[in-house]
Amino acid sequence: MEFYHSDCLYLKGDVPCLPHKEKGYHCVDCPVYTKITKRILIIKLGAIGDVIRTTPLISTYKTLFPNCKITWLTMTPAILPSGKIDEILKFDYASALYLQHAEFDIAINLDKEKEASALLLAVKAKEKYGYILKENISQPANELAKHKYMTGLFDDVSKANTLNYCEEIYALCGLEYQGEPYLLDNHADKGFKWPDIDTSKKVIGLNTGCGDRWTTRLWPREYFAELAKHLLEKGYEVLLLGGEQEDARNREIQQLSGAKYLGFFPLQQFINLIDQCQLVVTQVTMGMHLTLGLQKKIVLMNNIFNPNEFDLFGRGEIVMPDKDCVCFYRGKCILGESCMKDMPVHKVLSAVERVLAI
Repeated sequence: MEFYHSDCLYLKGDVPCLPHKEKGYHCVDCPVYTKITKRILIIKLGAIGDVIRTTPLISTYKTLFPNCKITWLTMTPAILPSGKIDEILKFDYASALYLQHAEFDIAINLDKEKEASALLLAVKAKEKYGYILKENISQPANELAKHKYMTGLFDDVSKANTLNYCEEIYALCGLEYQGEPYLLDNHADKGFKWPDIDTSKKVIGLNTGCGDRWTTRLWPREYFAELAKHLLEKGYEVLLLGGEQEDARNREIQQLSGAKYLGFFPLQQFINLIDQCQLVVTQVTMGMHLTLGLQKKIVLMNNIFNPNEFDLFGRGEIVMPDKDCVCFYRGKCILGESCMKDMPVHKVLSAVERVLAI
């Protein structure tokens, strides 16, 4: 009877493992047999930006528990770094069924959605962290999760918070954040080419959109156009960034300023486009997280969020409107006009020049 190591990090169970496919090894005398030290589940379904800024946990757990096996459940598997996570699962019925009958040493749920909290409740694990379903709502699994939970319930508690996002989720897991970076593939291996970008100049990306949930954070398009003109005059290559939702907006800014706009692209190609930039000016949106994940310099325009939430890793600067914002975590301005109109172009331009000098 052929022998196999059920506790090996390489064993798949349903298909041949990589060492067998590449070298023909069998378990009985395999020279690369690696015993799993911990089985760790991370449930972080979305949004994409929050998935990215949760990836520092990978490095920490791999350091704490060499040869641990990390399983990650998400709605966007493509955003997670290849080769860094042992098992990446898309959130669907099949994955939920599997996880409800799997066993882990550590299971973490970082989402307050009821389906994520219900899954943590159902999963078999020696230790559970984050949010779990209790009394039909998402609640802290233990005291460690209470701080992060409360900042999501009460605006005054959130405003008083002095921890950045990573410090909060590390504390939630009983860990200490030490500045571990986001992990994000730049997809350079995909062969994307950008012949229209003049790489002899410093490339400044302007990420002009912010989604449709919190439109109070949107900087006016004429301000972006004016900023682009100033940057072009200073000899920079200015690249307009965004998705399909920003296409018409970016075309208008291009017409007003002469900045370069190459169109909108699928996620992996968009990530690689941002990777061509030395610095990105962005509002608080997915583009911000992608910029930080690619370890680019950043000028972050913020009004409605607690600035303490953001760790720019010493490579950027946060710029706020000249007028105090009264719409904390609001999608529409209670005064009828967003204070982002009170963030002058010269203020952002000065920040760009300071950050480029870092």
